Amino acid sequence: MPPGPRGFLWLGNQHQVPAVKPWRKFAEWNHVYGPVVSLFLGRTPVIVLGTAQAAWDLLDKRSDIYSSRPRFIMAGEILSDNKRGLMMPAGEEWRKFRRVLHSGLHARKADSYKEIQSLESQLLMHQLLHEPVEYERHIRRFSASVVVSLAYGRRIDNVDDWIVKQNMETMACNIPGKYLVESWSWLLKLPRSLQWFRREAEAQRKKDLHHLTYMLNDVKARIAQGTCPPCLAAETYMSREKLGISELDVAYTVSSPFGAGIETTLGTTLTFLLAMLHYPDAMRKAQAELDDVIGGERMPDFNDRDSLPFVRALINEVLRWRPVAALGGTPHAVTADDEYMGMLIPKGSTVFANLDGIMRNPGTFSDPEVFKPERFLSSTDPRLGDFDLPFGFGRRVCPGMHLARNSLFINISRILWAFDVLPVEGQSLPDVWAYTDGFNSWPQPFRVEFFCRKSSIRDCIEREHERAREALAKWS
Repeated sequence: MPPGPRGFLWLGNQHQVPAVKPWRKFAEWNHVYGPVVSLFLGRTPVIVLGTAQAAWDLLDKRSDIYSSRPRFIMAGEILSDNKRGLMMPAGEEWRKFRRVLHSGLHARKADSYKEIQSLESQLLMHQLLHEPVEYERHIRRFSASVVVSLAYGRRIDNVDDWIVKQNMETMACNIPGKYLVESWSWLLKLPRSLQWFRREAEAQRKKDLHHLTYMLNDVKARIAQGTCPPCLAAETYMSREKLGISELDVAYTVSSPFGAGIETTLGTTLTFLLAMLHYPDAMRKAQAELDDVIGGERMPDFNDRDSLPFVRALINEVLRWRPVAALGGTPHAVTADDEYMGMLIPKGSTVFANLDGIMRNPGTFSDPEVFKPERFLSSTDPRLGDFDLPFGFGRRVCPGMHLARNSLFINISRILWAFDVLPVEGQSLPDVWAYTDGFNSWPQPFRVEFFCRKSSIRDCIEREHERAREALAKWS
């Protein structure tokens, strides 16, 4: 097996893996032992990949055996009877799930959502102009509304909407390793009445079933009335017999973009703002490009993407500098014994692509701690030109990456065009390492000032806000 830290019999390396931000310890081990490290959590072998090349070689090139998932007792089995595709093991049911998500989120389909993304972004610019202190709530609202619109054909005006709250409650039970039974599966052999760990997840499961059924029934009613805009739920429901899935499968499947879609877009946009506070020169370069290409009379649009190479490079650098999915998303599981560079990777191993460490590997990214968008303008590696690295690997690559990229481009380009992003006067800059501890990690709350750059930009934001409100009426 690959080299790694020595552990104890039965316990393995469990005592050495921090409960908070384990990716940092994994990166240390990769530095000491090499790009592929092995350890044990109990009896389960765990493989940590610390370079992009190792992840590409195994998770991409050998995806036929690296595309399953470890067993998720709480978040997969008890919470949803393994109906949530993110944690579903490889097999026919997962392939059905993947087909639905691919049909609704592939690159060309994602282009059909640009209208709603642009309109919601126009609302966001107006909110940042008039209520800048609440910027995090406004960005979360944008993310939620885009995802709910594409999934259910309705939009969100406020993050306090019950739809958002319900899905966030589900995500709280969705953290692998949070519960003791994940490590000690023998607890499932206790009499049902003594399995205390079930209570929270089973209570949440009842809420989820009510919530997901309600949302699907709402779509069905609007289909019957002829008032439902095109959306993933409507298309999947109408095709369920052809797809070979039940109504309950439809309800779970179309909800799957929700948590990941909100958290990743929110976290990456917050990281962008944090980076601009610490690297104002990068902001000025992007603004100079936007002033040259766009001017001050109109907002950037999707058609401007090819004309804004530095803005695109800046977005890539945001994704690299502090990846939200620090451990590369949900871990993979290998379904057969494998050999890599003379090392055995046993069947059943849990495999992490330590994205946080990969993005700071100096062999791939020179001066990795420095925020330097120019690295993406000068790179000759085509894999860094497209830069799909932040969105995962192989057959488990994020199906919503095209949608996410579009959201990031339209918002980041417009924020740079409209505002100087500046620290609050008299306060120290926020800590670049102060990030949350969850499965996805984003900046801890910090204060920031948004100063409108030109009077013509202010007028444009007001004008486009009115137009957006009228156009969004069909989604309400």
